[in-house]
Amino acid sequence: MTDNAHTPLQDTAGQFLVAALYHFVAFERFADFRAPLQQVCDDNGVKGTLLLAHEGINGTIAGTDTGIHAVLALLRSQREFSSLEHKESRASAMPFLRMKVRLKKEIVTMGVEDIDPNRIVGTYVAPADWNALISDPDTLVIDTRNDYETAIGTFRGALDPKTKSFRDFPDWVKNNPGLHNKPKIAMYCTGGIRCEKATAFMKDQGFEEVYHLKGGILKYLEDMPEEDSLWDGACFVFDDRVSVTHGLKEGDHTLCHACRQPLTPESLASPHHEEGVSCVHCYDTRTPEDRMRYRQRQQQIQLAKKRGGRHLGS
Repeated sequence: MTDNAHTPLQDTAGQFLVAALYHFVAFERFADFRAPLQQVCDDNGVKGTLLLAHEGINGTIAGTDTGIHAVLALLRSQREFSSLEHKESRASAMPFLRMKVRLKKEIVTMGVEDIDPNRIVGTYVAPADWNALISDPDTLVIDTRNDYETAIGTFRGALDPKTKSFRDFPDWVKNNPGLHNKPKIAMYCTGGIRCEKATAFMKDQGFEEVYHLKGGILKYLEDMPEEDSLWDGACFVFDDRVSVTHGLKEGDHTLCHACRQPLTPESLASPHHEEGVSCVHCYDTRTPEDRMRYRQRQQQIQLAKKRGGRHLGS
């Protein structure tokens, strides 16, 4: 099956505009807003994913400049999202297959009841002030992302919880009493949303000085000159670009479609790498039956490309 509907035209720079956004707010009418939001995205050829819940909105979308601005205008016309902020980057090709507006219990899933960033949250730190904070010996720096994200880039000296899911983060905190050994906690994530809940949770657990990077890694990479940066590697993003680097330039990572792990150019040279079938991370965990199924899917993806479309399984 291919998806050719609502393919937007590229702008004069030959790129698509990508907008990452989230906003925590009491949004009781979130279910009623799904249809009009989906409609304006479809009408403007915008693709990506937006999550709606009683606690607000979260997601990333891509399209022409005109299309993205139309969606943002609709959002900001709602009283709940009048102060919505977003982060922009560019993609050389449409990084999403389709547009999905989904209703969820949480816009970012931690699985802990009554953690409300509108009620309690850490102190925001602007990218310009971040280096000084994380260089302070009294500060413990924590990466709140998952292991496959931290594998390709992180801030120097940051503690990696090596979680498989954000749901694992609360237990990791509770099982590590040594986190109380330093007076300051500085936390960061891709765009800032996970840190909103993570800092709220840390404050709820009795940590007093808790800080988080405003706008996340994406804003830091956009604002901080590379020569002054304390970031090493690339930042994993949840679209077909796979990663971005300083200046929000597209990285050189690809994705293994068998295990969803990011791959470096060096990984592609491994004898265990077979496009769409296996990679260095998952070769030993897949059965012959798995590989046969993945090869059949990869054949369908290649056929769709030859026809000028894209297979949804890709």
